[in-house]
Amino acid sequence: MIRTLRSHARRALRTAADAVRSTVAPASLVRSRADETAPNPADVFTPEEMPAPEAIEKAAADYAAACEEARAGDRGKRKARKLLDRLPAGRYGRWTVERIPSSRQTPDLDSIRATYKRLGLGDVPMRTCAPSLRVTAAAEVVAFPAADGPAPASLAA
Repeated sequence: MIRTLRSHARRALRTAADAVRSTVAPASLVRSRADETAPNPADVFTPEEMPAPEAIEKAAADYAAACEEARAGDRGKRKARKLLDRLPAGRYGRWTVERIPSSRQTPDLDSIRATYKRLGLGDVPMRTCAPSLRVTAAAEVVAFPAADGPAPASLAA
C-alpha cells in the first residue's frame, strides 16, 4: 500500500515537473540522440565470455544479410500493396482480398494533446525509444577490443 502511494506520488511529481518543463523548455523533453551512441546493455559478454572472432563475424554477417532480406521483403510488399490496396474486397482467382479490423491499439495523441491543453498541463511528455542494433561492414579489418588486453581463456590457443 505504501509502495503504491509512493509510486503515485513520484509519478505525480514527474508529471508536474514535465508539465513545467514543457512550458519553459519543450525541447528538453525530447532529445535527439542521432549523434550519440547508446550505452551497452547490462548483460554484455565479459572478456572471459567473449565468443571467438569468427563466431562474431558470422553472426554479424548473418544479421546484416537478414536485415537486407527484410528490407527487400518490405519493398516487395509495398510494391504489391499499391495494387492490392485499391482493389475492392472479393475473390480473385485463388486469392481472397479482404480488410479486417486490427487488434493493435495505439494512443490517440490528438485526443491526449487536447486533454492536456484543456487541463493546462502543457505539452504531452515524450521519451525516446530503445536503441536499435546497427551492424555495418567495416572498410578494413580491425582488432577486437578484447585483443588489446590479455587474451580471454576462450581465445587463448
